[in-house]
Amino acid sequence: MEKKDHIDLFGAMALIGLSALLGINHVIIKVVNSGLNPVFFAGLRSLIAFVFLIIYFKLTNKKMVFSKETVPISILAGVVFALEFLSLFVALDFTTVTRNSILYYSMPIWITAFGHFFLPNEKLSFFKALGLIFAFVGVVLAISNNEETLSIHNLQLIGDFLAIMAAILWAMIIYLAKGTKFKHVPPEMQLAWMLLVSGPILLIGALFFGELIRDFQMLHLWGLLFQSIVVAAGGFLFWLWLVSVYPASSVASFSFLSPIFTIFFGWLLLDENLDLSFILAAVLVIIGLVCINKKV
Repeated sequence: MEKKDHIDLFGAMALIGLSALLGINHVIIKVVNSGLNPVFFAGLRSLIAFVFLIIYFKLTNKKMVFSKETVPISILAGVVFALEFLSLFVALDFTTVTRNSILYYSMPIWITAFGHFFLPNEKLSFFKALGLIFAFVGVVLAISNNEETLSIHNLQLIGDFLAIMAAILWAMIIYLAKGTKFKHVPPEMQLAWMLLVSGPILLIGALFFGELIRDFQMLHLWGLLFQSIVVAAGGFLFWLWLVSVYPASSVASFSFLSPIFTIFFGWLLLDENLDLSFILAAVLVIIGLVCINKKV
């Protein structure tokens, strides 16, 4: 598919669906963390996802080609990927899902900043800046009436810091995929590198984060498989493909929808409150996305 200079209808629908998947993603991580060490969980996810990625290559008759010219940058991307999900999974051990979502999905702010300084044709315009403000205000409004998010504890602050670090690392991956030699690596090979490098790093790192197995039950196994197959192998591959086709800042902007979906799934699955502030927040986010993707 040829590169686009804006988000079209297909891209918008795809990104909304992906945002919904990422919205329920944090709920699942939080649940599985009760059964597995979060870093061990992240490492297992990478390895299982890599196995299913190999199956994808076989079914599509594609070959895994590891180019010598891009080995260093590909390894770097894998290390950044590992650190991102180490930070995210551990963050969800210390802070709430909704609080984590607003901090982690602040990523568009960071990628827009990176893009303005380092990526060609990704300069911050007035409408993009205005859109980011609208979207961010919408997300803040969506969680502002949650009493749990107003209770500040030392452990929660650790979780908040890790969530912000994960957001910055996520933005770095987009920058690597758009502004370095890593952009010459096909999306499926980008994911292959990140899963292959991150798996061993996370599994070794898990040894420094306490017991590997907590209260593991069948529910946690299903969550692990969903994370590995649907989110890591399928969702990330699709996301990397979207980044390769559409402008990075525009793709990133849709991540503001994910915390809205996270709050919705919290209401649906965890019986959390849902009121008019959620509706207003959703409207603000949509206005923000329109501004970010407006042609000028």
